[in-house]
Amino acid sequence: MIIIKTPEEIEKMKVAGRVLADVHHELRKIIKPGVRTIDLDTFVEKYLKERGAYPEQKGYEGYPYSICTSVNDEICHGFPTEYILKDGDIVTVDMVVNVDGWLADSAWSYEVGQVSKEAHDLLEVTRQAMYKGIEVAKIGNRLGDIGYAIQSYVEPKGYSVVREFVGHGIGRDMHEDPQVAHYGIPGRGPRIVEGMVFTIEPMINLGKKELYIDKNGWTAKTKDGSLSAQYEHQIAITKEGPIIITDQGDC
Repeated sequence: MIIIKTPEEIEKMKVAGRVLADVHHELRKIIKPGVRTIDLDTFVEKYLKERGAYPEQKGYEGYPYSICTSVNDEICHGFPTEYILKDGDIVTVDMVVNVDGWLADSAWSYEVGQVSKEAHDLLEVTRQAMYKGIEVAKIGNRLGDIGYAIQSYVEPKGYSVVREFVGHGIGRDMHEDPQVAHYGIPGRGPRIVEGMVFTIEPMINLGKKELYIDKNGWTAKTKDGSLSAQYEHQIAITKEGPIIITDQGDC
C-alpha cells in the first residue's frame, strides 16, 4: 500500500533531508586518498549524534554500520572497512537519517583524487540519469516513465542499468511502497499522485548489468569487475512538481 504524506509530514522529512545534505557537504571535505572507509562511518555517526539525528540503517536487518561505502566495482551496500581510499578510486556513500522518527535517504558517488576520464564520465552520466528520472516524476505520469527516462538516457551511451535494486517509498519506515525501477516501459506502473514520497537511485555500471553478492551477504558487486556509480535523492510529489527532500544545492 502506498502511504500518501501530508504537507506537514513532508516538512518533517525535509528537516532530516537538510541534515543529510549537510553530511554530504562535509564528506566532500574529507574524502581523499589515505582515508579509510571506516573513518567515514565514524565521522557520519558522530556528526548525526551531535545534531540530534540517528543513522537509521544501523542495525537494520543486522546491518552493522551507519553508512554504506561502495568502492569501484561495488554497486551498493558496501561495508566500511580498513580499506584505504587511493587516488583514482570512486566511492558511493549511502545513508538514511532519522530525525524525530522521520527519514531521509540519499546516496552520492565521489571521486577520490584524480580519477580516469571513464570514471568521471560514469559519475556524471549517473548523476544526470537521476535528474532525468526526477524531471518526469510529476502528477499524472506513471512510475514506468521514471525508469524509461533513466534507461533511455543511459543505455545509448554504452552503460548498463542495475535491475536488482530499486527506489522505494519512504516516510517513517525506510522501505515502503511503491518500488521505483530505473528501467522500464513508459505509461506503465502506478500513477504518480500528490503526496507520494519516494527515492530515485539509479545504479549504473560501466560494463554489463550482471552482479553478484559478496560473501558478507550484503555487498553487491559487478560480475565483470567494471566500475559502478549511484546517485540517490528522495523526492515528494506536489502540485508544483517534485520537491527534492535531500537537495544539496548546486552539487
